[in-house]
Amino acid sequence: MVAGIGEADYGIAFCIANRPPLDDYSRRRCLVPLLPGELHHIVSNSSNHWRKLFNVYAKFIYSLAPELIVANSSPPTWQEYRDQQLLQAGSRLALLFTAPPWKDDALHIIAGKGYAATLNIPKLQWLDAHFAIAPAQRVIVSPYLDYRQLSNERIERLVKIIRQYSLLSF
Repeated sequence: MVAGIGEADYGIAFCIANRPPLDDYSRRRCLVPLLPGELHHIVSNSSNHWRKLFNVYAKFIYSLAPELIVANSSPPTWQEYRDQQLLQAGSRLALLFTAPPWKDDALHIIAGKGYAATLNIPKLQWLDAHFAIAPAQRVIVSPYLDYRQLSNERIERLVKIIRQYSLLSF
């Protein structure tokens, strides 16, 4: 059973070991896309941690896959993307609060070495001190979704790894 925020038919999922400490998130047992305004609700009613997490996720997608960003006119900023599309219906994204189901057609990015160690991911190949991959399983271990850990420079490194190993399916 997979739980989190986002679409069940995701192409990219970040996997984290925690959940927003409000509403039904602690009991959630499925994937549910964010509703318009729900991200703002989470950020406004929880810690700064969740604001940073959503910001880093949006910056990552904005750098990686501009084709996922649908705009009516001019391309949105990463902030507009975060507020209007990130993890909502149609985004093809997920933020998993449980161990991933290891879908063959999706990329799973495990946020943090400590969490990755609990998942028993086979055949991890460490590329450097921050990133590991299991290309056959389409898994990457990355720093946690925080400005200091997954900085803009490391976001760009993550994007390069994904492209180098052709880990996107869309």
